[in-house]
Amino acid sequence: MLRYTLMRLGIFAGCLVVVWGAVYSGIFPRGFGDSNFLWVLLLSLVLSAPISWVVLRKERDRASEQIVRRVDRAKADLEANRSQEDLADDTARSQGQTTS
Repeated sequence: MLRYTLMRLGIFAGCLVVVWGAVYSGIFPRGFGDSNFLWVLLLSLVLSAPISWVVLRKERDRASEQIVRRVDRAKADLEANRSQEDLADDTARSQGQTTS
């Protein structure tokens, strides 16, 4: 998951450099007043999202599989704990009923 995040940040940083260069060379229009930095960030985000979607498809699938495995393992652990609690509760109730 960390690898995917770093790769995504790398693509964004690359887009940021390209957009910054394009804005300051006049290829893309500048923002109004002091909003130029925000304009460059927004445009970089808009460009990096579809690039990441296409380029990082395999890495995203790997990260998704890792998350699914973790969730399945957590669910199995939770179910095992529930079973142990139910068994302990049933044992306590049956011992309580036999002694009275």
